[in-house]
Amino acid sequence: MFSRSEDEVAIRFSHVDKTYRLFKNDRARFYSVFNKRVKHETIHANCDLSFEIKRGEAVALVGNNGAGKSTALKIITGVITPTSGTVDVNGRVSALLELSAGFDMNLTGRENIEMRGFLWGLNKKEIAELTPAVEEFAELGSYFDQPMRTYSSGMKARLGFSFASSIDPEILVVDEALSVGDKRFSKKCIARVKEIMSGTGVTVLFVTHSSSAAQEFCTRGLVLDHGRLTYDGPIKDAIEFYDKSNNM
Repeated sequence: MFSRSEDEVAIRFSHVDKTYRLFKNDRARFYSVFNKRVKHETIHANCDLSFEIKRGEAVALVGNNGAGKSTALKIITGVITPTSGTVDVNGRVSALLELSAGFDMNLTGRENIEMRGFLWGLNKKEIAELTPAVEEFAELGSYFDQPMRTYSSGMKARLGFSFASSIDPEILVVDEALSVGDKRFSKKCIARVKEIMSGTGVTVLFVTHSSSAAQEFCTRGLVLDHGRLTYDGPIKDAIEFYDKSNNM
């Protein structure tokens, strides 16, 4: 359906920093536009972060809450930009992150898939080919043609996963998205991710707090701590390093 990138490196971070300024309240934030001396706290979400992920690799991003994993993912998916440094992303990114984000609750599931398809640059023919597969995988029945405001949170997530995993990604970013719905549907999601990973040249970046899940999907691990890369190596060694660091 899509032309695929031939670049050997799928993702490259070069000395990436991402900082946030936290103010006491909205008034202080407003005044800071005119006065740089307004007191604030600086948070370094990513610090001098450098790594390369080659096409076809399956890499786990490991770290405690606040380690900078989500910030790195948001940079990769284009949600935010780095404060300094450079990031190269070569290929179509499909993100299994906040699965229900971006939907219009007044539109039906079918209409939302059409809208998302257009946002992805698909034409009407491609959307028409994609929609039945999304509908079948999501298992929403007649709700697929009902406004999404009538959906449960699980139904929204199932539709989001079905779309994001059906668009022939070159780079698949997964962040704790495999617990969608009941156990049977969760197993179905895991099988879908494995199917995508088996495709030639598909790059996977997997973020999880589960060591077993990381080792099931990935061959390499990047360990982050307070925004910095502290270990990069085979997944088994990365998990051992992470576990040892937490037990010190």
